[in-house]
Amino acid sequence: MKKEIAMPQLGESVTEGTITQWLVNPGDNVNKYEPIAEVDTDKVNAEVPSSYTGTISDIVAKENETVQVGDVVAYIETEDAREKKPPEREPQKEQQVDQKEEQSQKKRYSPAVLSLAQKHNIDLDKIEGSGRGGRITRKDVEKKLDEGETMTAKASEPQREEQLASSSSADEIIPVTGVRKAIAANMSQSKQEIPHAWTMVEVDVTNIARYREKEKEAFRKQEGFPLTFMPFFMQAVTAGLRKYPELNATWQGDHIIRKKDINLSMAVATEEALYVPVIANADDKNIRGLARSLHALAEKTRNGGLTSDDMRGGTFTLNNTGAFGSVQSMPIINYPQAAILSVESIVKRPVVKEDDMIAVRHMANLCLSLDHRVLDGLICGRFLAYVKEQLEQFNGEGM
Repeated sequence: MKKEIAMPQLGESVTEGTITQWLVNPGDNVNKYEPIAEVDTDKVNAEVPSSYTGTISDIVAKENETVQVGDVVAYIETEDAREKKPPEREPQKEQQVDQKEEQSQKKRYSPAVLSLAQKHNIDLDKIEGSGRGGRITRKDVEKKLDEGETMTAKASEPQREEQLASSSSADEIIPVTGVRKAIAANMSQSKQEIPHAWTMVEVDVTNIARYREKEKEAFRKQEGFPLTFMPFFMQAVTAGLRKYPELNATWQGDHIIRKKDINLSMAVATEEALYVPVIANADDKNIRGLARSLHALAEKTRNGGLTSDDMRGGTFTLNNTGAFGSVQSMPIINYPQAAILSVESIVKRPVVKEDDMIAVRHMANLCLSLDHRVLDGLICGRFLAYVKEQLEQFNGEGM
């Protein structure tokens, strides 16, 4: 019997996914729950499992094609004996269930839809959704934008097409899908809605550098991975957030929500994109525990094993721009958080000490971007001063 395999919903607000790679071909035998394709969504990368045991008869969705949740991506031939026919429902009850589902889905919008609607001042109540249960998708909003173009915009289309044609032979056109779309939407929303302010302090981390140099071999033998500088900064930041919880907050229209839990969002880069998985309750961990959590998330990210749960619930973001040799940066806040801290490269340079003696020290810059609706320079200055104090006075405790 020929069965349909549909695009599953890979997250509560996910409405579509892009097929990045098929893992099977027509004629291949697969078991139930066996992965058949890799999918990119605006939340996370994931694998689509087969809904049945059988033989793949036809692949409908092409690679790099964006498919709505519930749409058919492939067909599979199954054995009738293995399939149990589901009991038929009464038409009236089925219609009532469908109507309830449609009503519940119509008012649920994904972050990408909300961002696009807010940017172009579009009333979502006036759009007819084409998604499952009448849900409005990004394509519906983009269609509304196309329909609402002015005559001036339409008149300029031939000129734009001519420009595209003249450059198409030399330029590479790269489709923007999945994670890159989510990054673009989130960063645009952050810059458009959040009034960013920026400040920086310089920190002497010589004590940490010397301790790490002394302990790194023993640490690697015990843990199986290297001891980096980042866990030391993570512990200092969580201590700062405990002392100054004003930074562990978010703006919500006419009020500020101060988060009770300290969940660190850690920026982890891959060749294709930047992910920000979360270490929950980071203030409960010592330096060794933070190092373990960071290593596990980094491995999971680079192996493509992150789930939507790994990305949820962050309250403050820490970014290791120093890993790329940067000495100063102005990071964009991870919306809807209130602040983000970048740890810059640790460099040796001569420093004038309090007794006017010159010494070679390990120095690093900490760059903080803040939401000026939630925070002011005074409290952020105190926060950075406290983090600086924690780092400079490190004596080996807290491991």
